[in-house]
Amino acid sequence: MKTAEGIVIEVVGNTARIKVGKHNDCQNCGACPGSNSVVVSAKNPQGAKPGQRVIFEVKETNALIAAFIVFIFPLIGILVGVLLGGLIGQLAGGFHVGFQVIGGVVMFALSVIGIKLFDHYANNNEKAKPSILKIL
Repeated sequence: MKTAEGIVIEVVGNTARIKVGKHNDCQNCGACPGSNSVVVSAKNPQGAKPGQRVIFEVKETNALIAAFIVFIFPLIGILVGVLLGGLIGQLAGGFHVGFQVIGGVVMFALSVIGIKLFDHYANNNEKAKPSILKIL
């Protein structure tokens, strides 16, 4: 598990939104908008209040799974779509390159839908959320 430090900017129920300065992993990824910080939603068992500095934990396996889903899953989808499109094109006796392009685009669109579903699941999964460990 990885720990990080941030400032609580908002508390809603048992969830705190924490502003966190980007570290090397975040700067190398570049997936989140903004250049200096990101906002993370975390469980708040310690009862932190807005303005307090906190240490929270993030499960590294969740970050690896999310990176795979966001970056690798669409590439696999495109590859599968191109292969299936080519196969369908050959069976239909038509212009198989066109079928490959259409297959790749369709599978990419389906992978984007899959990413949205994963995002919805991850946001609603309490076990996967970061958790505040300590108020500084």
